[in-house]
Amino acid sequence: MRLLIVDDERNIRESLQRIFGLEGIDSSAAADGSEALALLKSEAFDAVVTDLRMPVMGGQELLEAMRSEGLRCPVVMISAIGEINDAVSALKSGAADYLIKPFNPDELILKVRAAVGNRRREDRIEAGARTDGSASRFIGEGEAARALKRGIAKIAGTDTTVLITGESGSGKEVVAREIHARSPRSAEPFVAVNVGGVHENLMESELFGHERGSFTGADSRKVGLFELAGAGTLFLDEIGEMPLPLQVKLLRVLQDRRIRRLGGTSDIPVRARILSATNKDIEDMVRDGRFREDLYYRLNVARVAVPPLRERMEDLPLLAGFLLEKLRSRMGKGEARLGEDAMDALSAYSFPGNVRELENILERALIYSEGGTILAADLDFGTVRRDSARAAAPKARVEGAAGGSLDDAEREAIAKALEKFDGNRTKAAGALGISRRTILYRIKRYGLG
Repeated sequence: MRLLIVDDERNIRESLQRIFGLEGIDSSAAADGSEALALLKSEAFDAVVTDLRMPVMGGQELLEAMRSEGLRCPVVMISAIGEINDAVSALKSGAADYLIKPFNPDELILKVRAAVGNRRREDRIEAGARTDGSASRFIGEGEAARALKRGIAKIAGTDTTVLITGESGSGKEVVAREIHARSPRSAEPFVAVNVGGVHENLMESELFGHERGSFTGADSRKVGLFELAGAGTLFLDEIGEMPLPLQVKLLRVLQDRRIRRLGGTSDIPVRARILSATNKDIEDMVRDGRFREDLYYRLNVARVAVPPLRERMEDLPLLAGFLLEKLRSRMGKGEARLGEDAMDALSAYSFPGNVRELENILERALIYSEGGTILAADLDFGTVRRDSARAAAPKARVEGAAGGSLDDAEREAIAKALEKFDGNRTKAAGALGISRRTILYRIKRYGLG
């Protein structure tokens, strides 16, 4: 927590700084409201403790100026016994709390902590209303998942800007949430925005906010996502979809750590950590001039690559069980479980849509299954299944049966691989580029065992 103490008496400022310092709270000090306002415009603070009566600019005037400038940190007023009515007026103007002199320092500390806690809760509630506020964690115990988790653990404790790459549906936002959850910022808001899901004309307002009257339809001030994230984490998903003009503005934010609302006249400090993600080849976009090279280097300080589900199929039983439990709870299907043949069928699939597709398949299966066990016949892989299987099939399978069906080609390729390796299923699976579980399922399916 970082605090700004405002009082025209030096001994009071220094005394309060010592008191808060003993509580592990960092603070700066200002001699009046005008000096405090300049500090608030240039630095980020979690709260302000200010005397009500001061020369040049008093606490009430400071509060009104903060509101005018869009500075959102909570204010705790300190007033003399004869100024209670003025303190109550300050509360009506937006002060978080007030305290009458002489006061107990412990009471002031409690009021400041409560004011900061309330603001953080408000930010999290608003963030949840404007973004997906659900919590999640990356599921998997295989080598690929363990390597990913080791990378997350190294990055989480830093303030480094991170670029997360991976196919659509592979779990990039889950990784971003886990980085946030393991970081010192975990008590602060996590704010996510899908850049590709917001219209280009609205994206600047969404990120930076706007002032009333800044454009047609701006009937009130709007706080942008950079402000809403506070000292937490802002996750920019599908960053490759960001238009070039907005890329310039994002670069400036990352360089200067300040934003300005549309129609605003003053800069607002940015405290949030920035995580971004893309399912595109961002290096190709840089080479083609579709993504700024300088912004790429700013975002790609640290990098996390999320493997597709087909490259960590050893995690499939654990992941399917986790997703099924979540879906059962949501859909009221308490008895449903995956049968062995259903798991075999899932293991034989390449999942072009990754974890998101697995969840959709399981949700459809829960809807249509009868009884307590989900069977292979209950699994609807959708219209892309044959195309994805054809794309993922090793060349030997397609070349082995010119003019025949895909199943015939696959059966012939598996039979030849088994013959070549004297029935060793592990070696045959490796030669075909499929998992041992998959080849076992297909041997059974084609009657080759």
